[in-house]
Amino acid sequence: MTSERLLINKNYYKAFLEGNEKEEPIKVVGELFHSEQQKVVTDLSSLRFAQGELYYHNKDYETAVFKWENVHNELKSWARKNIGDAHVELELYEMAVENYQAVKTDSTDLKIEVLLQLFSVYKQRGKYEMAANSIKNAVELNPDYSDVTEIARVFFENQSDHSNAVELAMSEAVRTDSLVWFEVLESYMIKGYTVEMAPATFREVLMSLYSLDQSRFESLLVALWQSYEQHDISLLWLKEINHLLLDISPNPSYRWRNLTKLYEETYSKLMNGSMLIEDLTAFIPNHLTNWMNISIGPDTLTASTAVLTWHELYPAWLDETIVSEAEKLQNSFSHEEPEFENIMRIFDLIRNWAKPNELSLNEREEWMIDELLDSTHFHLMIAGTETEGKSKLVNHLLGEEVANKLPLATSQFKYAEQLEIKVITDKGVIILEESLELDEMIENDYQAVQNVEMPSSFLNRNNLALIDTMAVNPKESRNTLFSYLHLADGLLFVMDASTHLTYQEVEVAIKIREQSPELPINFVLSDTQQDTNTQTLEEITSWIQTYFPNSSVYIYHPFSKNDNKIETIMQFISSMVQEYNPENEMKRKVLHFSKQLIKLLFDKRIEMENKMVETVKWHDEMAIKLDAAINQLHDLQEEKMQVMKSNYHIIMNEMRQDLLASIPDLLVQCAKLVQEDSNFDNIHVLLNDEMNKRIHSYINDKALPSLTIAIQEWIATSEVEFKDSQEYLDEMAEGISQLANKSIINLNCDFRVLDDWRRDLARMTSGSIQLEYNNILKGSASSQFIMKNADKLFGAIVKNKGMLKSKYKQFIQSKDYSKTAEFITDGFMQPFEFFGKTLERDIHMFFAKPYTELNKAVEDNQHAMESNEQSLSKMRENPEVYTDPLKLFELQIRQYEWMKLAEEDNMTIVK
Repeated sequence: MTSERLLINKNYYKAFLEGNEKEEPIKVVGELFHSEQQKVVTDLSSLRFAQGELYYHNKDYETAVFKWENVHNELKSWARKNIGDAHVELELYEMAVENYQAVKTDSTDLKIEVLLQLFSVYKQRGKYEMAANSIKNAVELNPDYSDVTEIARVFFENQSDHSNAVELAMSEAVRTDSLVWFEVLESYMIKGYTVEMAPATFREVLMSLYSLDQSRFESLLVALWQSYEQHDISLLWLKEINHLLLDISPNPSYRWRNLTKLYEETYSKLMNGSMLIEDLTAFIPNHLTNWMNISIGPDTLTASTAVLTWHELYPAWLDETIVSEAEKLQNSFSHEEPEFENIMRIFDLIRNWAKPNELSLNEREEWMIDELLDSTHFHLMIAGTETEGKSKLVNHLLGEEVANKLPLATSQFKYAEQLEIKVITDKGVIILEESLELDEMIENDYQAVQNVEMPSSFLNRNNLALIDTMAVNPKESRNTLFSYLHLADGLLFVMDASTHLTYQEVEVAIKIREQSPELPINFVLSDTQQDTNTQTLEEITSWIQTYFPNSSVYIYHPFSKNDNKIETIMQFISSMVQEYNPENEMKRKVLHFSKQLIKLLFDKRIEMENKMVETVKWHDEMAIKLDAAINQLHDLQEEKMQVMKSNYHIIMNEMRQDLLASIPDLLVQCAKLVQEDSNFDNIHVLLNDEMNKRIHSYINDKALPSLTIAIQEWIATSEVEFKDSQEYLDEMAEGISQLANKSIINLNCDFRVLDDWRRDLARMTSGSIQLEYNNILKGSASSQFIMKNADKLFGAIVKNKGMLKSKYKQFIQSKDYSKTAEFITDGFMQPFEFFGKTLERDIHMFFAKPYTELNKAVEDNQHAMESNEQSLSKMRENPEVYTDPLKLFELQIRQYEWMKLAEEDNMTIVK
């Protein structure tokens, strides 16, 4: 078969040039074509194919296409591909793609060439997905084909097609075992291209690389590990890599430095308190096993102590072989003591975990931690059972009479240019001007500490923090000395040399040593009587040194003006400061305080639950109190409403009855106006006018003032009722606030209602009432007829004026005026009665705000109670959310203790 390389490069025509190399190829092939045409049976396809190539090389693409379209032998598929190439040169891309896709062949090389051409066309036209598919298919057909994988790699990288780039690098790395491809893959991991891929995807790659080059394996593994660290998939990766390493069993002779470091760092993250111990069961056993397997020499300290620590807590988790190996490794090498930064890390971890879990420390605890972390001062504690001599010693050291002026409490003295005294209690910090103000407070909080900053050359010169504890009573268990003992870097124990309590005092010193074995303890014999003989002092000194052979004992005469012993003591203190190693002491103190802090947080967890129980109970009591308050408010409102409405209605009824009774009397009295000389033709008009005037006068001059006074008195009475209500509600609010220990509700009523009433009353009573004119005597047809026709009706007596007068009076006096009285009364009373109908609304307005406040308080209390109940329920259902992190912190502290034991001359590790 013709070499496919000639076909690929379009050099097939060279097969026809043998012996005619110096001739023009197109002429040679043309002559052969003409010669072949002369034959009876011709085969021109191969020559046409060759001619097409020559035309193509000479950029006569259309003629080339014409020639290739007439190829019908085994070169037909290549001709079709070449037609596509010609169309590309003519920029007829659609036709080119159609021709490429029309190629049917079994030749792998031809298939790849077609795919490469399609890849080129798609890329040029911006169809990057189709281009990617073409180059991927080409690689799949034959990855060894010239430059095909390199073309694919460059394309994927240029297109930021990370998925395909990683997939290509992985497959080529495994296929070729070429470290170059593993390096490419590692670069992708470093750039973060692999973080979205499942960790199991890389198992085969890692297995292959391990068998090739362990150094490159570690490098690739570290890159992949670090790429996963900041993502949610990190735990899935950790599980996968631990299974992989268990299967591989890494060569123990190789120094896995970077991998060991990653195992240690990841272990620290697992132990930061964010995961429950139950969840850690899926990681810790395999993680520790692999960590142990790859650790060599000094690197084994952290791994082996982690194994031993977890084995103490959960023996079933780890294989006994690993545990035995950890014990051997720990005793086989000289290890460095754990660095201070590592110890501080766990300490900070505990503090940082406590804050979001609402387990915050109080002010005194925070102060102690600040002092604990103060490495710039040597903390010297002065303790003892003797008070007077100890205070004198402190004053001598400070150069000022200070100690005996302060209340009975633990005091710390530090140098400052200006005197300032702060008292630190659990509840807060108070800056003092008069220390005597604290006596009562300190009695209630025996652990309160006074922080005294003062000018003192001795403190300044030695960077000294002097802690003066209250005198220890050997018979009492409650001694503040032990609360602050672990702040001390050194301790001077002051004993009274003139008493017979020395044995009890030494017992106290022994207890101090038991509490803090590494704390340097030295003694001062205070000869307060100044007559203790030298032999006695020497005997006491010898006796002390029997129990404390490494301690110094100093004699001190508190009341001697020329005692050079104090200078010796001060020089000794200065030497202690000079020999002080801050880092070692800080390790000791931080480890102790870490354990104390964990214990404290466990206690606070219990305290928090108890407080939450009390809070839920309090909210329940508050709910009952608020419900009762709302009922009482409702009763109060109804009571006041009934009283005020009733009083107002009484006024209105009395006024109505008065008018209904008085108006008819006024009208009857108008009969007196009828005289014998009256003009009877229009007397009814005159009478009507007079009756209206009298009614108007009565209402404005008597009824309205009387009603105004009555309503004013009613408003005054109502104001008293309102004020009584407000006092009642104030007492109610105070009672609710007392239950809450703070002011939480304001039940102020709306007294503007009274202003509205006064304004409405003024509007209704100002000026005179303008009543509607009433046709009183013309109110009926019969009365009008009588009045107008009186002369005719009484014709017989018309000349008798006296009789006519009598008949008119009789008519006026006998007339029924009740309808008229009702009409006038209704007109006058209407605005006042309408006002009465609004009273209920106004009284509701008066009490509206207390209702709103109480209902809001009920709603807020209900929400708070539900929230606390949910929190309490969650706390009780999942106590491990709080306890597990503390156990993990405790476990890490125990690990550091194992590490410390390992350093102490490879002593036998004792629990």
